[in-house]
Amino acid sequence: MAKTDRQIPFYLGTMGFSYKDWNGIFYPPGMDSKDYLGYYSRIFASVEIDSTFYGSPRKSTIQRWLSETPADFKFSLKVPRTITHELGLVNAWSLMAEFIETIRLLGEQLGVILIQFPPSFSISGFEKLGLFLKTLPGDLRYAIEVRDQSWYIAEAEVEKLLAEYRVAWAATQYPHLPAKIHQCSDFAYIRWIGQHGSFRRHDHERIDRTEDLQKWWVDIQEAAQLMNAVYGYFNNDYAGYAVGTALKFRAIAGIPLEMPQQPKLF
Repeated sequence: MAKTDRQIPFYLGTMGFSYKDWNGIFYPPGMDSKDYLGYYSRIFASVEIDSTFYGSPRKSTIQRWLSETPADFKFSLKVPRTITHELGLVNAWSLMAEFIETIRLLGEQLGVILIQFPPSFSISGFEKLGLFLKTLPGDLRYAIEVRDQSWYIAEAEVEKLLAEYRVAWAATQYPHLPAKIHQCSDFAYIRWIGQHGSFRRHDHERIDRTEDLQKWWVDIQEAAQLMNAVYGYFNNDYAGYAVGTALKFRAIAGIPLEMPQQPKLF
């Protein structure tokens, strides 16, 4: 768990951890994929799980996650696409309740529940979003990600709605969207995504994002003055190699790093 200058928890990691391209580069050569998570969790404080986008995890899977990671390691999970993409939040509460019931098994290791919407979900869904947020249990952390420009045009109204339910507006590095940290909750949720499908392999950085990351660090420190935690995740499409970029960002932020072995960084 890293800290900002104000000494708040900073849970930094990547979007997913089980990439074959990382074997022999980040993961030791020949490491079995079943050992990836345990190794990963010795270096990073958190991971964003993408597989839950395709369905709720099995209880046995959650139990395995818990057995392989330290007690202070955090899992952030995407809401199943059936809820956000197929139903568009309509008549979706029972499915959401089942999802939440399952992932509560993570206990203190549950980080943030990411409610990610498709580009087709515009500000016309504002009322539906408000009704949906109203039904969510208030003891968990949620973030929403919207990709249609109309939400940013109505920024003040959206911020007010999210602040009412203490839901974070995910800050994203994504084409055509503003890279901004909104003050809607007591924590920040940042996703360095990039353009999907940009690179065929993900074994080294192909774009130097140093200047971009330095700016993000300044913005994070400013925003963190009013927050109690920061969650941040890197995608392979951002610079070509999520682990390398995450480690580079740690260096920029002055966060100490202890590695089981020396991986290929950038």
